[in-house]
Formats: sequence, C-alpha cells, structure tokens
Amino acid sequence: MRLNQVTVTMSDLDAGWNFYCTLGLKPVVDARPRYARFLCPDGDSTFSLHESKSNGGGTTVYFECDNLDETVSQLEKKGPQFTSPPEDKSWL
Repeated sequence: MRLNQVTVTMSDLDAGWNFYCTLGLKPVVDARPRYARFLCPDGDSTFSLHESKSNGGGTTVYFECDNLDETVSQLEKKGPQFTSPPEDKSWL
C-alpha cells in the first residue's frame, strides 16, 4: 500500500496555497478557489487542499494499492468493516 495523498478541507485556499508554497511544496494542480494539489519535496506523495465553506475543515487520507479488491477482502478477514465496496475511479 502506498500513500497517494492527504487532502485538507479549508475555507480559504489562497491562504493555504501561500502557506504550503512557503513550506516548499510544489504546486501541480491550481483549480482555486475549489482545489489545489502539491507534490511533496521528497518522494511521490501529494498534498491537496479542498474548499468548503460549510463544514469548517477536515482531513482525508488516500491510500492506493495494485489490487484493491483482493486487499479489501484480506482486510475484511482481519476485522475492519468498510462502509462501501471497492469502486474503481479514474484517479486510482
């Protein structure tokens, strides 16, 4: 399993953009005011900002793997329960 990205929800993406650029993250998607994505300076992980005026914030962590159906099946045998089955998406 690989870490694909971490997405932070915030109300002011311009402020977030300035802050994370100052930290040295490299912009790879600028779809402000709704979305921005950065490449971390080391490795292949990315960090995203998502705009939401209504929910005050939150964080989503995205992992990826080569065989999602098999990985979910193995994890379910170990106890974790999923709220929905695996679903293929264009972004992995």
